[in-house]
Amino acid sequence: MRKTLAEIAEFVEGEVIGDKDLIITGLCGIQEGKEGDLTFVANSKYFPLVEKTKASAIITPPEMTVVGKSIIRTSNPSLAFAKTVSLLMDAQQNQIKGIHKTAEISKSAQLGKNVAIGPFCVIEDQARIGDDTVIHAGCYIGNKTTIGEKCCIFANTTIRERIFIGNRVIIHSGTVIGSDGFGFIKTEGMHEKIPQIGTVTIEDDVEIGACVTIDRARFDTTRIGHGTKIDNLVHIAHNCLIEENCIIIAQVGISGSVVVKKNSILAGQAGITGHLTIGEGSIVMSRAGVTKSVPPHSTVFGFPAKPHLMAKKINAHLQRLPHYVDIINDLQKRIEELEARIKS
Repeated sequence: MRKTLAEIAEFVEGEVIGDKDLIITGLCGIQEGKEGDLTFVANSKYFPLVEKTKASAIITPPEMTVVGKSIIRTSNPSLAFAKTVSLLMDAQQNQIKGIHKTAEISKSAQLGKNVAIGPFCVIEDQARIGDDTVIHAGCYIGNKTTIGEKCCIFANTTIRERIFIGNRVIIHSGTVIGSDGFGFIKTEGMHEKIPQIGTVTIEDDVEIGACVTIDRARFDTTRIGHGTKIDNLVHIAHNCLIEENCIIIAQVGISGSVVVKKNSILAGQAGITGHLTIGEGSIVMSRAGVTKSVPPHSTVFGFPAKPHLMAKKINAHLQRLPHYVDIINDLQKRIEELEARIKS
């Protein structure tokens, strides 16, 4: 993991001020730096720390100058640093090479160029793995499943049969793609299973966290759109459509046949009732329970979820309930006194 400051600046489309040949061997936060490290500063409250950091170089906003330090100026330091992490860490992250001798690969499976498969993986009949894809130890790839190019499937991931995964998809450990949808019919006091014969489609540039479950559709496909990012411990039920560039944060639960329109955000522990639509660009706030469809560009909160400002107002009144009880009790006492006077 060694790059010159000039190489990094070219990659992030920034401008070097200082030593272009400075060798960067590590990355760090602004307070944890040491010699050879590159850090960044984007928030103005951290600007005073740039003079104290021991990092050798800093990615900064365009207007900043740091005495005694080499810097890379860029319009978006946070994004530039994230790209640098990707540049410097890819080689370590995907360090396995070739096919491990303990991997079980069907003779009818098709592997592209430079595919790496770790120990104890199972690749079933007619599966197809694209060029430069890395599959880490203990993964299961079901029959007729397709995985595109430059994907990274981390250890102990299960991708069941007839699943389609696009290019540059990252799936973290313990995730299950294509488990059966939760469908049963109650007959004579027994729960009879409804066969789930559909599939799951994961489009390009999706990232899926650890221990996520995405159920296959009953008939057609459960679809995760291009560029969507899913955090750890999320459940997406059968027949859901998650459009492009959505953010789904940890412990969200999405019931069957929900449509989440593009550029929406579902915050931690939100729950969505089945067959609803979350409108484009909407935000479902943390722990909201959505029981009705949400219009585009809305922010909802609470249970049942309501427009954010209304929910805040209701919550403010709830905090004053003891005060309201005192008022009601006082009013009731005065009414009783008035009624007694009228009777007398």
